[in-house]
Amino acid sequence: MPLRSFPIGPAGEELYPRFVAELAERLDDPALDRNVVVRDTLAQLYLGRTVDHEAIVSDPKVPIPTRTLVASFDPRNGTLEAEYYREIDLAKWARVKPLFWFWQMFDHSPVGRNVRLGTQMRYMLARRAFRYCGERVRIFHDCEFSFGYNLTVGNGVTIHRNVLIDDRGEVVIGDDASISDYANIYSHSHAVEDIHDVSLAKTEIGARVRVTYHSVILSGVKIADDAIVGSMGVASKPVERGWIVGGIPAKLIAQRTLK
Repeated sequence: MPLRSFPIGPAGEELYPRFVAELAERLDDPALDRNVVVRDTLAQLYLGRTVDHEAIVSDPKVPIPTRTLVASFDPRNGTLEAEYYREIDLAKWARVKPLFWFWQMFDHSPVGRNVRLGTQMRYMLARRAFRYCGERVRIFHDCEFSFGYNLTVGNGVTIHRNVLIDDRGEVVIGDDASISDYANIYSHSHAVEDIHDVSLAKTEIGARVRVTYHSVILSGVKIADDAIVGSMGVASKPVERGWIVGGIPAKLIAQRTLK
């Protein structure tokens, strides 16, 4: 069924889009450091006010937990898992790290579970962090991405809560695909003989594909258009157009009737 459309209070209808638009403008301003923009915005979200970060962090009279909290608003004082990967492109990462740091901190902030604000905010960030992000993309809370700059997302895609998309290699998601809660999509694998021997691949999710609850798409697998990967399924081999697959490993269980 189509989603229900309904108005919310004036703050939500007017304030939220303004907040997202003004933050986007600051993130895009070449005269501003994205790290500083993120740091200052997170302080306002968590503390409700602007603060002198340097003074608080360096003041021995301020309790250490408070100094740690304030220091953590700055992306330069934290790390994300992707930074430890050897294949990282440091120039590209420097551009997107502040965006992903804000994304994670926003999701865990007092406003992060607000669906109306959250989907607007994450869409704005995705347009700047992903290699490509199409129109009408909805992303729910607590999703994680590796680099972002190796991820292509088409028009009308929905990514539900707690999804992991590993774009260490490359991941492409086609138009109107749906990635359900807790699904994992990978583009890297480890050799059996040596866990440190990592191979990268391109993983493709076709148009109108449904990757359903808790399912897994392994590195290098192509899911063709209109296919469905059933709940808890593990797709380790290519899935043909219109197939419905399930199980571990995922196998053909039915075929959709396509026009």
